[in-house]
Amino acid sequence: MTTSTTAAGGSGFAAWPHILRPATGPSTSPLVLALHGTGGTESDIVGLAERIAPGAAILAPRGRVDENGAGRWFRRAGEGVFDVDDVIFRAGELAEFVGWALTEYDLGGRPVIATGFSNGANMALALGMLHPAVAPTVVAFSGMYPFGDRTPVSDPITTTMLLLNGDDDPMAPSTSVDTLETSARASGATVTRVRRPGGHGITEAELAEASRWVADLG
Repeated sequence: MTTSTTAAGGSGFAAWPHILRPATGPSTSPLVLALHGTGGTESDIVGLAERIAPGAAILAPRGRVDENGAGRWFRRAGEGVFDVDDVIFRAGELAEFVGWALTEYDLGGRPVIATGFSNGANMALALGMLHPAVAPTVVAFSGMYPFGDRTPVSDPITTTMLLLNGDDDPMAPSTSVDTLETSARASGATVTRVRRPGGHGITEAELAEASRWVADLG
């Protein structure tokens, strides 16, 4: 049986709206940290997490930045123009939340896979690059380099990343994904990049590829 938990009330991280779906697989099953895109909520992304890691525990929090009524993970000045200071701050905040959830729900020891779409993918990537101990594995759908013209990663990282992008995506341009791939590799990350024709979104082929990739990680 699958159950869900959504925080309501309380203080601190307990007040952060989120869904926790217990694992239906073995105790070695991963925990998928699932991050929605702009305008989404925590309930929108659970199905994606189920597709890429069947049987895994799923932790889906809600982005805490309000952009004209649309939920996001960090502020921006315009399409593709990120507030990098806020990206860094929000990644740290999310890392603390994950640490709280691991303790609160007795999830310690499960490997964590951060995944997301669009804005959620960008936050998953920022988390994996700035806090690799929290998110050592990242699956990013239609994500891009989240740090603008800056390079805030100073220490070598061991993050493993799967990047899934359309070559004609105006919201996550290939040039930015090129920068992401180059920067992540230079920082020590292991990067697999899967390219396809088309633009912003998630295809069935990408979901199947992500599921195979996660399974191959063991």
